[in-house]
Amino acid sequence: MARLLLVVGLGCVLLVAASEPPAASDDVAALLAFKRDIYEDPLAMLSDWNSSDTVPCQWSGVSCSPLDGRVVTLELSNSSLRGFLAAEIGSLSSLQKLILDHNTLMGSIPRAIGKLQNLTVLNLSTNQLMGPIPSEIGDMRKISTIDLHANRLNGDIPPELGKLTNLVELRLSNNSLTGTIPGSNDSVMVTTSREDQIGLCQLAQLTDLDLSYNFLVGDIPTCLKQMKGSSRVGNCFQDNDIMNRPAEQCENINGTDTDHITGGSGEKNMTQPLWLLIVEVVTGVSLLSILTLCAIAGLRRCKDRSSGDSIPWTRAISWKESTVISIDDDLLGNVPKMSRQELAEACEDFSNIIGSSHETVVYKGTMKDGREIAVVSLSVPVHYWTNYVELYFQREVVEMARLNHENVAKMVGYCKESDPFSRMLVFEYPANGTLYEHLHDGEGCQLSWPRRVKIALSIARVLRHLHTELQPPFAVAALTSSSVYLTEEFSPKIIDFERWRALVAKPFLSSGVIVSGGPLNGVVDPRQMRFMDVQANTFAFGVILLELISSRASLSKDTDDLVDWARKHLDQPEEFSKLVDPKLKNVNDDNLGIICNAVNLCIDAEPSRRPSMNMITAILEEGVDMSTATALRASSLAWATAELAMS
Repeated sequence: MARLLLVVGLGCVLLVAASEPPAASDDVAALLAFKRDIYEDPLAMLSDWNSSDTVPCQWSGVSCSPLDGRVVTLELSNSSLRGFLAAEIGSLSSLQKLILDHNTLMGSIPRAIGKLQNLTVLNLSTNQLMGPIPSEIGDMRKISTIDLHANRLNGDIPPELGKLTNLVELRLSNNSLTGTIPGSNDSVMVTTSREDQIGLCQLAQLTDLDLSYNFLVGDIPTCLKQMKGSSRVGNCFQDNDIMNRPAEQCENINGTDTDHITGGSGEKNMTQPLWLLIVEVVTGVSLLSILTLCAIAGLRRCKDRSSGDSIPWTRAISWKESTVISIDDDLLGNVPKMSRQELAEACEDFSNIIGSSHETVVYKGTMKDGREIAVVSLSVPVHYWTNYVELYFQREVVEMARLNHENVAKMVGYCKESDPFSRMLVFEYPANGTLYEHLHDGEGCQLSWPRRVKIALSIARVLRHLHTELQPPFAVAALTSSSVYLTEEFSPKIIDFERWRALVAKPFLSSGVIVSGGPLNGVVDPRQMRFMDVQANTFAFGVILLELISSRASLSKDTDDLVDWARKHLDQPEEFSKLVDPKLKNVNDDNLGIICNAVNLCIDAEPSRRPSMNMITAILEEGVDMSTATALRASSLAWATAELAMS
């Protein structure tokens, strides 16, 4: 009998243990995950969030229930926090208030937020959250206040909001939401029961609705027109009259007819022929003038040829050569000059070609002291080479020579000779091939996950140096995995070959503007802006990160565009693993999450919203495994040590 009682007692204990609700320790884990995804905390608001604590109730911004010690409030308004909203926030199952407004939270709202079944107040306003509002938000049945205004949210308003029968206040203003308002548009529905209606019209308790300054279209549901606390100014509705955005801001909204946006008015369509007429007249006159000038120039050229004078056709642009452009002979004084003969011997009489285009030929060579070099020879005839181009060439040589970073291939020198005409650039050559070759042409087996993380961090740091630490800033002309070379220790080195290809392109040689003053002693070329595009470098870095994660090429005839494919998974943290190359082993999930969040920022379609490489590098250095980051900050010798430790 005693044995039977013991068995029954043990069974009761096990049953109670199995049905025991989540403990405060689960809240600690969720809050620490939240802290990990915050990479800037200048006010030290999270400094007392200690992982050794078993109860978080004394932490800043945290309030707990006196009954069970579970977290019921997380309030960190105006705390200058910068980072991402961790999906683990959904594990705070007793949370009633989540108030994180007026910070700099980025990325998407995680779907896991729908697990907060006890939440009554959600305030994420005035941040930089992007992506769609997750439909799972409709699972928070106790919610009474949702405030997401002043973010960068896009997509449709989820109709699942209609399930939130306790919702009193909904603020979605100052975002980029599109589509129609989910709700009944039939006026007959107003007299029917709430159960018969759809979307926001189901919300009997809703008294405060702010949808202003989005890009919403279509008809406004009748139920919302009658709501006194409803604001819908600054959208693209069909029937919102003067409260709409200007018509030109609504023209490009997907799925929207311009006639509908303007309320069916024909005024705009009536003015369009007048504008078209003006454009046609101006275009016609311009074309006629150009044709006349071309005909005159052709007649003159024919006359010159028939007279027997042998004048190169380049004299037609003699306005450049007749313009006095000062070329300082000492401009290249601090850059080593090398002879053509010396480079011919190093490159086996220029027979060792490793790359070529219409504008350049790249040779590989070995100097007498054993250094391996890459020689970029500009393929341009002497009669194309004006004083203007010579000055630009010299300025670019000086520009490249000032780059001094361990992850930029060092410029060894240049060659400038007249007989035969030669313009060459000499760089140190990392002999382990390009990152592209390792990722896409081989098996990629030499690039383990730790190595890929190290390469990503190194490229981020060199871009930070080029963009923010150099004055004036320097942007790589065409940053791709093919312009990243690897040493024997797999340390990346960037070589900006594209810069020289653009320099000698024929449209470049026949363009250019002479002005007073400017960075080139009075010479400003429109192509120069291309090289100052640091935001394009940020996007390109995001693509390289995707290549490192997935081992997919950015463009391939066999697969979708890499960025388009990746966007399908980047919005939801639980799908990050789908981006990873299945052959990669020992992928650190925390590191992957940080890198994917960085990618999301880099490939923002709006260039002005892409963070600086200073910020991106900070995200990676603070977020990835510290042993890797520490190795990066150390000397070159630490690379080998770190690699051995992580192998």
